[in-house]
Amino acid sequence: MRDLTKKDVLEQAREYNVKFIRLQFTDILGVFKNIAVTVEELPKALEGKIVFDSSVIDGTVGNKEREICLAPDPGSFVIFPWRPREGAVARLICDITNPDGTPYDCCSRSALKRVVNEAGTVGLRMMVGAETEFFLFQTDEQNKPTISTHDTAGFCDLSPVDLGENARRDMVLTLEEMGFKITSSHHEFAPGQHEISLKFDDALTMCDKLVTFRFVVRTIARRHGLHASFMPKPVNGLNGSALHIHQTLFHELDNVFYDPAGPNELSETALHYVAGLLKHARSFACVTNPIVNSFKRLAPGDLSPCYIAWSGESRNTVIKVPANKGDETRVEVRNPDSACNPYLAVAIMLKAGLSGIKDKILPPPPVADNLFSLTPEQRRRRGISKLPPNLGEAVQLLRQDKLVTGVIGEVLAKKYIAAKEIEWSQYQDYVHPWEINKYLPVF
Repeated sequence: MRDLTKKDVLEQAREYNVKFIRLQFTDILGVFKNIAVTVEELPKALEGKIVFDSSVIDGTVGNKEREICLAPDPGSFVIFPWRPREGAVARLICDITNPDGTPYDCCSRSALKRVVNEAGTVGLRMMVGAETEFFLFQTDEQNKPTISTHDTAGFCDLSPVDLGENARRDMVLTLEEMGFKITSSHHEFAPGQHEISLKFDDALTMCDKLVTFRFVVRTIARRHGLHASFMPKPVNGLNGSALHIHQTLFHELDNVFYDPAGPNELSETALHYVAGLLKHARSFACVTNPIVNSFKRLAPGDLSPCYIAWSGESRNTVIKVPANKGDETRVEVRNPDSACNPYLAVAIMLKAGLSGIKDKILPPPPVADNLFSLTPEQRRRRGISKLPPNLGEAVQLLRQDKLVTGVIGEVLAKKYIAAKEIEWSQYQDYVHPWEINKYLPVF
């Protein structure tokens, strides 16, 4: 994140003829929201004096209104490249505070800051990279999204088969103009599916980028007459979309996951970190894979990262350790998807890894075979379990894990769990088209 002061923001707003500033923030479910103010209100906004109703963060509206405030992070100031240069539009990402300036209990960005600071007390700094997958769909006559993919291309295909090449190019150029560093972009396995990978950055900045990324990609897709969807499994029979989270820890300039003399060139710290992630993976699935649809993508299969194991090559383990070593030594967590709140997801994964380091636990041996091809009994003998099969079970596992709920705090955890229980109940009560097609002709 850029090192900007409030004075810098005011000067840049004047220099670039900014008229509107979007004060952006994330609710507990990871939905990006904003309140727009004019540039005349910017000094007041920078002092954290924009007040609003807490229900926009909590996801529920009760019979009492609680006042909370937006506290902009000056380093997040950026001008939207696709808007007019005269009367430009900029944004600031905000923490949520109480009127006295203390962090609001349901501010997920503050939750991540707490865990990052905890790592800092023992001299560790988390760095995060991300592979983000999404679909580009056609829209109908009313400009509403459909599930008709815009092409029939496959993995790394080129134009003219890859019809999303121009849209993807504009997305990358726009993101780079906003300060993103992109490592690669390409067509993914499924028709209409794409991936853009983000270069490593510190944990908080990467999460700011991830919430911004979804907003920018959908905006640019709309300008191409398309709808960008980050839904984990939008189309039956096609691959789902993932958000692979690459993570490592540094002590000053040294990658503490790397040890040239260690097994697979991994340090004991890296092994402890992996063990902590595996220990809590079933519990934090409710956060990394937070919606009913998430678990359709994680149904067991050759390419499904649903097995609680780690590997250097398997596609169906929760954790993969890529071959790159040295400063690029990292752990890749493969089960998350872009429906998650990245601040909460990264905070919980970091805390789980740190707990493994603190308790000096070790993971089981890495696997190399296709776990899906094994029988349940073979997996059981090897101590390999699966992620929860649905949101309902995931919610219960989250509720029972005190380390995971402790990361996000009692108040936020209670509201998050309540929201997910309502979502699961609504899904169970709803009569789905599959049931109609399956049962109506027969019964």
